[in-house]
Amino acid sequence: MIKGIMIVNNHGKPRLTKFYEHLPLEKQQQMIRECYALISKRSDRVCNFLEEVGVWGKDTKLVYRVYATLYFIFIVDGSESELGILDLIHVMVETLDHVFENVCELDLIFHMDKVHYILDEIVMGGMVLETNLQEIMTSVKDQEELETRGSKVTRARA
Repeated sequence: MIKGIMIVNNHGKPRLTKFYEHLPLEKQQQMIRECYALISKRSDRVCNFLEEVGVWGKDTKLVYRVYATLYFIFIVDGSESELGILDLIHVMVETLDHVFENVCELDLIFHMDKVHYILDEIVMGGMVLETNLQEIMTSVKDQEELETRGSKVTRARA
């Protein structure tokens, strides 16, 4: 099961955080700081996962991938496959790239609602829902269509 997902820039500022297990805000902030401190110091030549880290303790793994200036970090339990999660991270980044045409940190900041929608299409409640890029893109396009239709109705009423 996925316990949490974070996207952090190379200065340690969180750009997206989603925890699927309840943690008080102080613990969440501590976890973000710990994860960034552990990952940012690692060489590019080492593997992309760490075991038994953070507030969750044993049977928890950090699986991460660095794209440009962003760290995509998934906190998972011991039953998850590291390679499966790395592939899931890649699917998420590919989807963001398709939606934002070469995603950058500013896209995550200014389109947070769309980023959360994409994340919810891929993972819900700590369980992986969809990994097919075309299915995810279809859902995103349907959502954009609904938003466009909703804004036309609102303008017509005014």
